[in-house]
Amino acid sequence: MKISSVASVVFLAISVPVILAQESANDLPSAPSAVKQGQSQPQQTTPPADAKPADTTPPATPSASDPTQNGTAASDSILEQPKETPNPDLAGSISVRVNEVNVVFTVTDKRGRLIKDLNREDFKVVDDGRPDTRVTFFQKETNLPLRVGLLVDASNSVRDRFKFEQDSAIEFLSQTIRPKYDQAFIVGFDATPEVTQDFTDNNEALSKGVRMLRPGGGTAMYDAIYFACRDKLAKQPRTIATRRALIVLSDGDDNQSHVTREEAIEMAQRAEVIIYTISTNITGSHNDGDKILKYISETTGGRAFFPFQITEVANAFAEIQDELRSQYALSYHPSGFSADGRYHTIQILAQNHKNLKVRSRRGYYAPSR
Repeated sequence: MKISSVASVVFLAISVPVILAQESANDLPSAPSAVKQGQSQPQQTTPPADAKPADTTPPATPSASDPTQNGTAASDSILEQPKETPNPDLAGSISVRVNEVNVVFTVTDKRGRLIKDLNREDFKVVDDGRPDTRVTFFQKETNLPLRVGLLVDASNSVRDRFKFEQDSAIEFLSQTIRPKYDQAFIVGFDATPEVTQDFTDNNEALSKGVRMLRPGGGTAMYDAIYFACRDKLAKQPRTIATRRALIVLSDGDDNQSHVTREEAIEMAQRAEVIIYTISTNITGSHNDGDKILKYISETTGGRAFFPFQITEVANAFAEIQDELRSQYALSYHPSGFSADGRYHTIQILAQNHKNLKVRSRRGYYAPSR
């Protein structure tokens, strides 16, 4: 009888963390398209019942700043709820502040040159039109680890200069991803997203992942963005402060996604992901696809590039690399915070610097009670 009781206790101790991990993994809606990772599944013809991300929040995971960078630790995002972590390497339960917003932003002058030497006193945060916010953390993010997703349009519409774009992407990754510090993953998308290389700091593996991409099929860009934010970047452990970014190479012409453009952007905002877009349009003039790419990047705090000459693709990657090393981060408490689940706007102003432009995501979703 005693042996049986002990066995029961051991079984419960093992099974409870497993259940918690399964529940945490279901906090966000399912990815809208099947991902090819060694198994074949029928493609959905209509959005799944839980494809709307509006009423969900990413799983809570711990976040702290790099202790070598600043004495003040960055607390978790306003998106996160206190709960037990499924990460076996972290002990016990985690209490996080649900009334704090984290923002990564870039500052440029009127010529587009990056400004890297401003201080906390140079900025003012306006939340839903209210300037009386309290900044709790500030850091010049010149050296924080990167978590980068490279999304490459592998549809037939980009076949003409696909090889050169692959070469440029490989060069960017080799120059940007530092072993044992940064990580990146590769996703090619046509009608569905396909992970050709998961998170790694190995540049050789990333290069192979890029080389595995083959053009062909339709275009489901919104699905790919939604998947990369929800299933890759949002689920990365946040044991240290990192910057999360997506780089999307596409012509912006989406014709097969199950989610909308706004749903893809919302998921990026919930996962605190900055999106950079590089257009593959070579017509010499901006089209509707270019406008979509610009809208996606600007809404998430990123930047859109339109390299009409094939040699300009490498320049676009180089500018993204420089910008990722030249950003700022701050955390603040909104005035009159309410866990209402609503979308709230963010505006960061460079005080006493009229000629400077601040680029950040335009808002966030508060948690629901």
